[in-house]
Amino acid sequence: MKKITLPLVFALLFTTFAFSQDKTGHEYCSQKRMHTPHQELINFDSPNTPTHSYDALNYQLNLDIRSCFISPYPHSFNGSEIITLKSDTILSSITLNANNTSLTINSVGLAGVSFTHSANILTITLNRTYNFGEIVQVSINYSHNNVSDLSFYVSNGMVFTDAEPEGARGWFPCWDKPSDKATLDLTAKVPSNVKLGSNGRLNDSTVTGDTIYYHWISRDPISTYLMVMSAKVNFNLDIVYWHKISNPSDSIQMRFYYNAGENPAPIKNIIVDMTNFYSFRFGEHPFEKNGFATLNPQFIWGGMENQTLTSLCQNCWSANLVSHEFGHQWFGDMISPGTWADVWLNEGFATYLEALWDEHTSGYASYKNAIVQDANEYLSSNPGWPIYNPQWAIITPDENTLFNTAITYDKGACVLHMLRYVLNDTNVFFNMLKGYATDTTNFRLKNTTTDDFAAKISQVTGQDLTWFINQWVKYPDHPIYQNSYWFANNGGGNYSTTFIARQIQTTTPYHRMPLTLKITFATGPDTTIRVMNDFTGQTWVFNHNRQPLTFTFDPNNDIVLKQGTTLTGLPGENQIPKKFALYQNYPNPFNPSTRINFDLPQRSFVTVKIYNSIGQLVMTPVNEERVAGNHILEININNLPSGVYFYEINAKEDNSGKNYVDTKKMALVK
Repeated sequence: MKKITLPLVFALLFTTFAFSQDKTGHEYCSQKRMHTPHQELINFDSPNTPTHSYDALNYQLNLDIRSCFISPYPHSFNGSEIITLKSDTILSSITLNANNTSLTINSVGLAGVSFTHSANILTITLNRTYNFGEIVQVSINYSHNNVSDLSFYVSNGMVFTDAEPEGARGWFPCWDKPSDKATLDLTAKVPSNVKLGSNGRLNDSTVTGDTIYYHWISRDPISTYLMVMSAKVNFNLDIVYWHKISNPSDSIQMRFYYNAGENPAPIKNIIVDMTNFYSFRFGEHPFEKNGFATLNPQFIWGGMENQTLTSLCQNCWSANLVSHEFGHQWFGDMISPGTWADVWLNEGFATYLEALWDEHTSGYASYKNAIVQDANEYLSSNPGWPIYNPQWAIITPDENTLFNTAITYDKGACVLHMLRYVLNDTNVFFNMLKGYATDTTNFRLKNTTTDDFAAKISQVTGQDLTWFINQWVKYPDHPIYQNSYWFANNGGGNYSTTFIARQIQTTTPYHRMPLTLKITFATGPDTTIRVMNDFTGQTWVFNHNRQPLTFTFDPNNDIVLKQGTTLTGLPGENQIPKKFALYQNYPNPFNPSTRINFDLPQRSFVTVKIYNSIGQLVMTPVNEERVAGNHILEININNLPSGVYFYEINAKEDNSGKNYVDTKKMALVK
């Protein structure tokens, strides 16, 4: 079990929350997000509703936050902003997210001539109609009100922002969706005894009397939720230099901001090795600097992977946490989610990188222990929804759902582990991830979606992996195996092993997976066999010239997300299902064919009928007597239009005439 030592004051200040110090980095990361009081989420301004009409290119912010560091530490400040954007349609006005409670808009200028600010939306009328592709600049003068808003935090000489998922709109007007990345130019006015960090590089700092102006510029585009300020009176600052792999004479700063009494040495001592390791695996570190800042007890748990300046909880200089948050610089920051439905591509990846760091520092067994721990956490806490929910791209869910530890973090990481197992070649797996992460045309310093990721890894590996992503990411739950096997002495020194693979879950489709089987013998070495399991009831017979003694299904526990048992018996025993069952078709949605499985515990007259969405019978693929056992139907309805269909089974259960009837829904998508 991994451990983070938290300061005593942290525990005393937050006694209302129950937590253990024995937590992985991703547990602290998810707890912070899940237990932070919910920000107000604006659901009608999603990436798809309405269609976004412009591309934000740069936010230039000039903020006077000097008074926020002086007692009584108000939350109020004045700000000015210039937004540079490119029109993606005919444009006569723009809308921005700007929380009414937090922000007061005073005036607009440049191309902006008037504005309204209502229901957390700032609508700015432009001075003319702009055509597709034109560059527009709008200035905004605004003030932040003296309110606490879960975006802009102030207390006792410390100021920081924390914006995931939609909190940037609480400290500056912006198009606050992860899909629209822009560069940032930030100038902040603070007292001269304050150190302030932000995204990108420190372009300059100017001292005037008892005031200092910090000017930070990010050359690389950033999703708004990753834009950050972290500042404090008498903040400590240490700098470590990482030399680029591609050009060792060139280096970048790794900046460590920390509170008095803290010791960042555990991370300072490993940050160069960690950067080299991630750069080797996923492409060279992409940004012009990086850094970490420990905050105060207002930042309750874990870390936040703000681009090039990660926020950490007080005194949280732990490799477990940092390996997760720093991994986000590649997966989450360099490649950001296209929508919040795709957040597993951030959190599942960063959780997997925690385990990879364990593998790098302590070997494969340590890596596997971390993955098994993730799997156990998922299996014990699974809330029963899929990793990817397309509705989240339209309506951002609450943080408890979006950042659910079991689903977004644990299951996401385990999916990557099982993908490594499916590919059956570690080099192919890492070349696949590196090919994805270094794709400058589509992903590097851009955004990604789940379907784009599936297409890319299929292209890099030269094999279609969409089936794997679909079954593990787009459906809930996991397979429950109820396998069976038996040995037979066939005489003359010949033996055989019969193995039948079955899954009995009802809340998710049959999961196609390669299966590893291990057989030990009375003499000679063990045998390990790998087969591809495509459907329930699939049967294999393995012949031997030695007597088999033991049989083990998935001996290395590579399919970590599973439940079930493997049964042994006499030939014929366990082949007959114990009850009637109709399973969800797979794949679903499908085009043009799909597979329907059903179980019969006895010989029965069976009909299987398919109906369209208005109840019209369109096909009767089965209308006959069938023997007991598992039955598989390959259905092709290429001649029918796209839409929702229903399939129904009717089978006589016993001699009394009682019938088993069940119906399930499927979708044909052409």
